[in-house]
Amino acid sequence: MPPVNRNEPKRTACSQSTYSLMEFMREFPDDAACLEHLWRERYAPDGEHAHCPKCDRERTFRRYATGRQSWCCTGCGHHIYPTAGTIFHKSSTSLHLWFFACYLMASTRCGLSAKQLERAIGVSYPTAWRMLNRIRNELMADDGASLRGDVEVDETSVDGKPRKPQMRPGSVPGRRSEAAKLRERSRATVFAAVERGGRIKATVLPSRRGPGLKRQVIEWVDPASIVFTDEWPAYNGLDLHFISHSRVRHAAGEYVVGDTHTNTVEGFFGLVKPAIKGTYRKVSHRWLQGYLNEFTWRYDHRNQREPSMFHELVSRASELAR
Repeated sequence: MPPVNRNEPKRTACSQSTYSLMEFMREFPDDAACLEHLWRERYAPDGEHAHCPKCDRERTFRRYATGRQSWCCTGCGHHIYPTAGTIFHKSSTSLHLWFFACYLMASTRCGLSAKQLERAIGVSYPTAWRMLNRIRNELMADDGASLRGDVEVDETSVDGKPRKPQMRPGSVPGRRSEAAKLRERSRATVFAAVERGGRIKATVLPSRRGPGLKRQVIEWVDPASIVFTDEWPAYNGLDLHFISHSRVRHAAGEYVVGDTHTNTVEGFFGLVKPAIKGTYRKVSHRWLQGYLNEFTWRYDHRNQREPSMFHELVSRASELAR
C-alpha cells in the first residue's frame, strides 16, 4: 500500500503552504460554490436566513432557480445579489476564475503578471490585467492604520541606478546637465516605512528631494514611535515629531550601529525590485502604486496561518462591499 492516498492528496505538515491548490479545488469546485461562499459571508451565515431590506426583518431566502446570481426572499420576493458592490459586480468573467486569480495572487511570492494569468485561466489579456488591477488597488489597498513602535524609513528607485556623471572638457565640476536632471526626475521614487516585526506601508512620491519624505513619515507614523533612517537630508527635523530619531550613516560605511539600522525596509526593497525586474520587466509610474499594494499586503500577512491569505483576500472583497 502507498504511504498516502493518491486519490485524495493532502498538504503535508512540513509544507510552508497554508492553503494548497487541492484544498482550493475541493472547497470551490465551481462557480456555484464561490457564489454560495459570498452569500454566506455577506448575508446569511447559515445559508438560509438573512435580513430582508424590503420586509425590514429576518426572512428565509431561497436560491433563484434560473440564471440569476441571486437569492429570493420567500416573503416578499425581494432579490439579493451576493456579488453586488464587490469587484465581481457586473463582470462576465466566471466567479470561479476570479477566486482562482485571488488564490494565485495570495500564493505567489514574486508577483503574478497579467500574461501569466491569461495563460492560467484562459481569458484575454485585457481581462486578466483588469482582474489583477482591481485586486491590487481595491482588495490589497492600505487600511490607513498608523505604524507604531520601532519604525524604519527609507526611499529607493525601481528604475535602476542613476548614471555617474561624465566630465566633459570645459564643464564645471559639480554642475549637472539638464539631461541628468531630467533623468532623475523621470525615475520613480518608492518610499516605505516598516514596523520592526510588523506592518509596512509603501507609496510612490514625485521626488526624493524636498519636504515630501518628511511629510509622509509624519502622516504614517504614530508620534509615540522611534524612527530609524539614513543620513539623507530630507529626514532632518524628524526628532521634533517623534520620541527619537536615530540615523545610520551609509556614506561613512555604517550599516548597523547598535539597534540603529534600516535593514528591514531595505530587505523589503530587495523583494520588490527583483520581482518587478524578473516578473513584470517594466512597470508604468501610473500603475506602480498597485504593485506596491500587492507586495505590502503579502508582507503584512506573511506569517498568517489562520485564515489563509487567500481566505483573507476573499473576506476583504465581502467587507469592502458593505
